[in-house]
This record gives sequence, C-alpha cells and structure tokens, in this order.
Amino acid sequence: MEPYGDHSRKVVSPLDKVQVENLKIVTPATTEITRDDKVTESNFEADPSLVDHLTDLRKQLVKSAAVFLFFLIAVFSSINLWFPYITRGHQLIILGPLEVVKFYMSISTALAFGLSIPFLCHFLWQFVKPGLNEREGRFLSLYSPVMLLLFLLGVSFGYFIVNPLSYKFLVSLGAVNFNVMVSAQEYISFLLMTTMPIGILFELPIVALFLAAIGLLTAESMKKVRKWSYLAIAVGSALITPPDFVSQLIVLIPMVILYEASIYIVLYTERRNAVVN
Repeated sequence: MEPYGDHSRKVVSPLDKVQVENLKIVTPATTEITRDDKVTESNFEADPSLVDHLTDLRKQLVKSAAVFLFFLIAVFSSINLWFPYITRGHQLIILGPLEVVKFYMSISTALAFGLSIPFLCHFLWQFVKPGLNEREGRFLSLYSPVMLLLFLLGVSFGYFIVNPLSYKFLVSLGAVNFNVMVSAQEYISFLLMTTMPIGILFELPIVALFLAAIGLLTAESMKKVRKWSYLAIAVGSALITPPDFVSQLIVLIPMVILYEASIYIVLYTERRNAVVN
C-alpha cells in the first residue's frame, strides 16, 4: 500500500505542501491575467457615442448624395433648355465623340452641385450642431443663409462680369494673329474657373466674422496685417482667374472691398458685444 495513495488529504508530505503553496501563488496570477484579458476585451468594445456619430454621418452623406443625384439627373435630362444660357451663343467645337459626353457631364455636375449647396449646408448643419457650443451654434444658425447668399452673389459676379469680359479680351487678343476656335471642354473649364472660386472668395466676411466670434481674430489685427492681406488677395486672385490682367483686376477690386467691409463688420460686432457685456 502506497503511503501517499490517499489524495483526499490537503497536505500529505513536505513536497505536497510546497506544491499547494505554489498553487496558491499561481492562482492569483492566473486570476489577474484573466481580469486583464477581460479589461482588454472591454477596451475593444465600440463607444456607443462614436457609433451614433458615425451612423448620423452616414445618414447625412446618403441624403446629400441622393439630393445631388436627383439634381444631376434633372439637369442632365433638361440640358437642351438651359444649354444656350451656358454657351452664350458662342460657336464651340468638339474634337471627338467622347468630348460631347464630357462637356455635358461637366456642366451638369457643376450646376447640380450649385443647386445642391443649400441642402448640403443644411445636412452639414444637422450633423455638426450637437458638437457645437452655444456661441458657435448661434453663429451658424444666423449666418448660414448669408453664406449661401454671398456664394451665389460671387458666382453671379463671375458669370455676368468676370467671365464675359475676360473671354472677350482673351479671344480678341488671340484673333489678331490666330483663327480662334474654342472647344467645348476648354470653354466649360474657363467658365468654371471664373465662377466657382469667386463664389468661395466672397465668403470672406463670414469667415472673418466667425473667427472673431470664437476669439481668433480682431478688427485691430486685421488692420495691422492689411498690407499682407492685400498681397495674399492679389496672389489668390491671380491663381483662380485666367492669366490676364483684366480678369485679375476685376476680381481683386471687389475682394479688397470685401476685406475692408469685413474689418468694419468685425469692429461693429466687437462694439456691440462690449455694450451687451
């Protein structure tokens, strides 16, 4: 009969005592590792707020895409109605069968995007609204219509003033020594160049007012950097307009006026806030 055959006893020999103590030492470590594993697994669980934000973002993107697709189909299907207003009666040529499709799609996409801007701004506002503080939310709710109005004003300024003047100047300049034939694709590129960027530049007063509202800009600082701002505006006007002095000057003048208007708007806002406080 084995002296250690009875395993029901807790300690049967010095060796068994050591093994039992080792088990007592190992067991807490094992339990601790298990707890760490549970903590590590919990770290990989998705944050409910992050999931909600991503879900809301997906909804807003889907709605934006749906609105843009709707206007794209509507504009493309009615292309024969608005086409004369875009070309202004200019004699355009195409260099291949695919250029017709490129021209139609380019101008339809641009018009669809312009028509979708109010809806896209609304969807963007719905997404960022919960994350804004009271001052930022009040600012965007008040000035969102003004932002849209300034953008449309800039696009209209480019379409009715900058585009026809610069187009006539450049064509007449080339007609002196060349037989000028303008392709449809080049014309639409020129049209977009003289409209969309100008619409974005016309947002300058709202951008300045927003920076002033969050404390990053003051009227005094705008006055101090006025010369450098004029230089930056001149460079920006040269980059977004056709390479002729007439177009650059036409864009530069209203941008300088808008900058000066931004200074007075920010100054008026600062004085009003000082009176209220």
